[in-house]
Amino acid sequence: MGIVILLLLIVIAQLCYFFVSNQKATNSEDTQWLLAQNEIDSIKQQMATKKDTIYPFNPNFISDYKGYKLGMSIQEIDRLHQYRAQNKYVNSAAEFQKVTLVSNAVLEKISPYFKFPEWVSAKQEKSNKTFQVFAPREKKEVIVKDINLATKEDLIAVYGIGEKLADKILIEKEKFGGFVSMEQFQFIWGISPEAIQDLQKRFVVKNTNSITKIAINDLSIKELSKFPYFNYSLAKEIVIFRTMNNGIKEIADLTKIKGMPNEKIKIIALYLEF
Repeated sequence: MGIVILLLLIVIAQLCYFFVSNQKATNSEDTQWLLAQNEIDSIKQQMATKKDTIYPFNPNFISDYKGYKLGMSIQEIDRLHQYRAQNKYVNSAAEFQKVTLVSNAVLEKISPYFKFPEWVSAKQEKSNKTFQVFAPREKKEVIVKDINLATKEDLIAVYGIGEKLADKILIEKEKFGGFVSMEQFQFIWGISPEAIQDLQKRFVVKNTNSITKIAINDLSIKELSKFPYFNYSLAKEIVIFRTMNNGIKEIADLTKIKGMPNEKIKIIALYLEF
């Protein structure tokens, strides 16, 4: 009888242990599940309240993807691209809406982030008109100067060029040792067609004494790659071409070199020594 009671007590003890262990495991699993669910809910809440950050941008250069992200329709984006294909620019939020036909809601959302060039913004501050035709106006006789002797103040006097662009032009001049053609300004990003037109009225290239000619048939790949219009890959192609053709003898040879920016060849040639 005593043995039976002992066995019964052992069975009861094992059942109690099993029940308590299962209860603890269940509580542990429930706790882990609740923590995971709380984390998921937190992430969902963050995603729901998250807004895409919009940084200042020039609306003239909206791509298909950026237009989509801004909430523009395909038709609205296409209207902007067709307008730009005519080499025209929008210069205000009102003009942007006139060209694209975006809704007032979309315009109100994105127009605070429009960033036009300095010369456009300066012009808009002086006028209450919503549409401007930006063209240089000469108020006094212009004295033509040598672009390679131009100061920052001289450049700021040009229509459409502010302090930042003036600094950029001076840095560009230092990179080359001097300008060889007024056509170079069309390859400096940020200078508007109107500003280039005014530059050509005010300046010419006279003094090129500070420019060191590039001996294109003698310099190494590393030395050639330092020229601003070249890079390492192009310098390598130049060396290959001149090796296989017994040197580069004239401008026409440059057009045969793989990767040569043909639109800049006339300017490049003025820096070279054959």
